[in-house]
Amino acid sequence: MGTAVNVLLAVVAGYLIFKVGFAVLGSLARPMPEPPPPGEMRRVKLTYRCSVCGMELRVQAAVSEDPEPPRHCMDEMELVVPAE
Repeated sequence: MGTAVNVLLAVVAGYLIFKVGFAVLGSLARPMPEPPPPGEMRRVKLTYRCSVCGMELRVQAAVSEDPEPPRHCMDEMELVVPAE
């Protein structure tokens, strides 16, 4: 009789451990952010160069047609190819 009670307690304890574990993992999961509405991002073709180290960056999509220049090496990057 004592063995059946031990088995039953072990099964209940295992079930509770799995239930709590899945609840903790579920609370850590974050949903993916929704994509921006269509048409909000604009296609641009801008190339920037860092005047300090020479790294180049090409911007293909931005919220506005004339976005702020990105920063690199603590300075704003210079526009190399103007918007068409």
